[in-house]
Amino acid sequence: MGDYIETIQLDYNPQEITYEELLKMFFDNHSPEYNVAVRQYMSAIFYHDEKQQKAALEALELARQKRGIKIYTLIMPYKKLYLAETYHQKYYLQLVDVLKNDIKSYYPNFIDFINSTASARINGYLKGMGTMERLAEEFEDLGLSDKGKKRLIEIVDSYQEGR
Repeated sequence: MGDYIETIQLDYNPQEITYEELLKMFFDNHSPEYNVAVRQYMSAIFYHDEKQQKAALEALELARQKRGIKIYTLIMPYKKLYLAETYHQKYYLQLVDVLKNDIKSYYPNFIDFINSTASARINGYLKGMGTMERLAEEFEDLGLSDKGKKRLIEIVDSYQEGR
């Protein structure tokens, strides 16, 4: 496979959310206490400068103290991000043709497609992240056809029924 770790890169506005708040969200929303045998799936934070490194190390220590367990998250310098294969990008969105085609009509270039906010939001809804109420608030901003809207509502509604 190679010597890599599957990850995401977050672009954020520090005037809206701080790096420290992102670190708190990171530790509050995953299970870094498992020492995975495969490097590909290990927990890691990549920092860009000494300030981020210091903040990440402090957040790691705080998470260890809060949970009272060993945490296996690595804190490493950022070197380079390699995109995953295209079939992994916005995976759930690519499985629903009507939605994929709606977004591709706005973003025919694949890099623009995977980087679009609408793609990210729809992909999240398709995975079950989000509510009908939230979807209603942002529906018009997603750029979907009537057929696409209907299909997304069906999918999100099916998740709501299972909760």
